[in-house]
Amino acid sequence: MNRKQREKYSRQILFASIGETGQDELLASSGVLIGCGALGTVAASLLVRAGIGRLRIIDRDFVELSNLQRQTLFDEADALAALPKAVAAERHLRVVNSDVKLEPMVADVTPLNAIELLSGFAVILDGTDNFETRLLLNDAAISLGVPWIYAAAVGSYGLTMTIRPGETACLACMLEGQERPTPVSAEATCDTAGILNPIAGVIASIQATETIKLLSGNSKAMNNKLISCDVWSGRFQSIQIARDPNCRACVRREFQYLEGSAQPHVTLCGRDSVQIHERRRKLDLAELSEKLAAAADGEVRKNEFLLRFSVPPYEITIFKDGRAIVKGTKDPGVARSLYARYIGA
Repeated sequence: MNRKQREKYSRQILFASIGETGQDELLASSGVLIGCGALGTVAASLLVRAGIGRLRIIDRDFVELSNLQRQTLFDEADALAALPKAVAAERHLRVVNSDVKLEPMVADVTPLNAIELLSGFAVILDGTDNFETRLLLNDAAISLGVPWIYAAAVGSYGLTMTIRPGETACLACMLEGQERPTPVSAEATCDTAGILNPIAGVIASIQATETIKLLSGNSKAMNNKLISCDVWSGRFQSIQIARDPNCRACVRREFQYLEGSAQPHVTLCGRDSVQIHERRRKLDLAELSEKLAAAADGEVRKNEFLLRFSVPPYEITIFKDGRAIVKGTKDPGVARSLYARYIGA
């Protein structure tokens, strides 16, 4: 470190578990963040201020006014300009700490590009909003032998878990527990259940702390448990998750999400429409209709076979087997993003 850096990080260096040695390691380290929303903006800000050496920020979305309540790196000008989140984040962060090499990437992480986008980093951070992508990250991280930190938040509740390939349980151990995932219904999302901004701050702070431990040479201090918190009720839990001895990912190394065999099939189905063929999914249309009522622009129309709602400029039709048609785009990435946002994945 030079004299300026010693001053910049002086309060962190005074923390005994880091010191100058740990700070040097942090400055030489790297991480990749997937998703720069509520969790990602907080985690990115904390890590850049802490002095991570290199941070790649990957996000497929753009800034909207509804993001500003909880996504702390953005402002009204970003929303007015509809800037891609990765680009807006880099613009704000580069004036915070010029020591950090920032790599904004406007992209959707898929089975085709996951290994390329995530390779060469010491840690992978989850800032995504759906389990389809998280299980893809899980497969990629195990394949690469790189630690990753799962995190999620909705409503007033959030959770996070550090996953170290070969040492801890992985996300597939926790979610699957058998050879094939069981069918799931629609999940609560920020766009259907809302979110309090403090829960994003709490969970992302724990996620960033785990990252700092790892990158500063303090991996033995890392928490290998699933940590959950509800800021509204004040409840805080820490649960040990056991490795599944038959886990298809971290034991059998069957990477079905990375190979694309578990991804929903996406096709173009006419002018300005994309169809998503979700697998092994049955939806309760009445329940989903209630959740979507506040998010949709106008009435949510439904019958026993499907429901339809509008999120201008898009119209989305959902079938009870999980299939969806997104009208108003030819971009599969946009369709997947809307599906994850309003139905979950």
